[in-house]
Amino acid sequence: MDSFQALKKFIEQTLGIQCSNYKEDYIKRRLLSRMRSTGSATYEDYLGYLKANPPELESLRNALTINVTEFFRDNDVYEFMRKDILPALLKQRKRVRIWCAGCSTGEEPYSIAMILSELLAHNPGISAQIIATDIDKVVLAKAQEGIYSSKAMVKLSETQIRRHFTKLPDGNFQVKSHLKELIRFRPHDLMSGVPVSQWLDLITCRNVTIYFNEKQKDELARMFHGALVSKGFYIMGKTEYLGRTLENLFESYNSLQKIFIKKD
Repeated sequence: MDSFQALKKFIEQTLGIQCSNYKEDYIKRRLLSRMRSTGSATYEDYLGYLKANPPELESLRNALTINVTEFFRDNDVYEFMRKDILPALLKQRKRVRIWCAGCSTGEEPYSIAMILSELLAHNPGISAQIIATDIDKVVLAKAQEGIYSSKAMVKLSETQIRRHFTKLPDGNFQVKSHLKELIRFRPHDLMSGVPVSQWLDLITCRNVTIYFNEKQKDELARMFHGALVSKGFYIMGKTEYLGRTLENLFESYNSLQKIFIKKD
């Protein structure tokens, strides 16, 4: 076994991250970043460093499960949810169920919750729940805490900040309880092949699969298909795509925003 394979095996056994599900170039880029930071010249050196310095494991986990997010990232997608998808679902259902997969530090599910809370105010008798998941328990804890710096709030209007956040003495902002009540945060590994729930109306998994290999992308889309209700929505990131072998599972609802509907 060469040093790269030995390092991957150690990562899989120690962190529970299946390296084979990611593109090899991606894994190597993330490893090289950490190797430079730790002064490791070879994969063998870095493996030795990992074993001798347990805190580095968390830094490596964060590097491999990149958590880049912000409130209302790609705002056009959220506007389409606000004006089209969510109003339609609220008319059809007494309870709307959403899965936000790969939620990172929580900006995406809280953005959806802001839209939902405003729509629910005009739809008495209707309820909604967002299940927000991530493999990284550290970022999930931050999401659950719901505290953000002023820098993180730049895309939000003064009205949104005033309505949905409380300003803390240290200058940070904390999500108010009415948003938190709409969301359940859970650890979940998208590679497990098991959905977090069934009979979901909407699944968002944005800017996550760009790091997966083709086989894993297809398996993930099939898992989402099985978890959605008939005509349920699946929203991808704008740089992501569905493979041709999946055309029998989903049809395009809005090609520009990468929104699909489940085919039965």
